[in-house]
Amino acid sequence: MRSTTEALQAFEATIERYLVELENLDMEQLLAKPNEEEWSIGQMYMHLIQSAQFLQLRNVDQCLAGSEAVLGSTGEKTDNGRAAFELGSLPPIRIRVPASPQYTPQQPESKKQLIEGLHSVAERMKRTEIALSQAVEGNTILHPGLGALNATEWFLLVEMHYRHHLLQLERLKNFQKIANE
Repeated sequence: MRSTTEALQAFEATIERYLVELENLDMEQLLAKPNEEEWSIGQMYMHLIQSAQFLQLRNVDQCLAGSEAVLGSTGEKTDNGRAAFELGSLPPIRIRVPASPQYTPQQPESKKQLIEGLHSVAERMKRTEIALSQAVEGNTILHPGLGALNATEWFLLVEMHYRHHLLQLERLKNFQKIANE
């Protein structure tokens, strides 16, 4: 399994890539959707920021604190979870979740919102990586697809998740290129 220091460096490089991509997009491009079922590039950015802040890093914090959510979470990693951490990445497949108010991200209000959100996640990742030396390995919280993850695994998942969505970014950019031809 990759070290948290390596994961943080990889994450920072991935954030830089997302920021560079963002520079080359205008709001119309950020909001364009291939169809009603798919997200725009802007929604994908919102998803990355929100899932890191309100799910993955929140779960790291709960594992570190030994909160009640941790105490009630027992179990093992799923086969998919074991495979993801052995490979150090999520499988290159599309994961479709039906559109819903709870899950479908809002469109961004501005590029500035996305830039600030990415910087905020990057800063939180730096602070969190330092705290992981205090992590108790047995403190886990269940992930719906990967099973029981501890603080370090939730942290590593943030980087894997951001890298995984680069595939979606390329697909959405190709959709726009074709739409503009």
